[in-house]
Amino acid sequence: MADKPSYNFVIADDHPLFRGALRQSIESMYPGANILEAGTLEDVCARLEASGDVDLVLLDLTMPGMRGYSGLMYLRAQYPGVPVVIVSANEDPSAIRNCMEFGAAGFIPKSLGIDTLRDAVEAVMAGEVWTPTDVDMGADEETAGLVQRLATLTPQQVRVLMMLSEGLLNKQIAYELSVSEATVKAHVSAILQKLGVESRTQAVIAASKIENGQWQAAVTE
Repeated sequence: MADKPSYNFVIADDHPLFRGALRQSIESMYPGANILEAGTLEDVCARLEASGDVDLVLLDLTMPGMRGYSGLMYLRAQYPGVPVVIVSANEDPSAIRNCMEFGAAGFIPKSLGIDTLRDAVEAVMAGEVWTPTDVDMGADEETAGLVQRLATLTPQQVRVLMMLSEGLLNKQIAYELSVSEATVKAHVSAILQKLGVESRTQAVIAASKIENGQWQAAVTE
């Protein structure tokens, strides 16, 4: 194992104890690996921006800054060359399927033993895709179609949709993103077109159908 090349990992979870346990596992597998930790989505992005050569992100779905699958959507759109493996306490088959549809390289339930986690990480590092063997990866056509449409959103459009779900107005979104209101309106129009809906509310409701209620439809027409 000592002759393995050095790798760069980002462990993203808001529980320090879990990050520490995962770090120990990665260090035992890849001695000398550079391991960065993050407790929020903002931290993950900062780590990726600061270290341009990350080999793998291990991402929790429920840490601060995440809203349903939006964090995964954003990372896959903003950093398409960086593999992302979800490590989550959520073992719902639909969640696993959706994560894979959004471009995750793998999904590892936190309940699995350390040996399985190591096998999963090694599989992904070898270029494979890893999911639990007992999960049916088939999805209904409506959900699969919606996931595919959401996956076409650009990083900025994902951010705008997240802010719409929080009830922010165009001028508030423009302020948060440091862009003009006209730019926000253009993003909203593009989101509606890509999702095949006619209003901001419908866009958030469409997203909420696969987010298990994590997108709040509290938007203003």
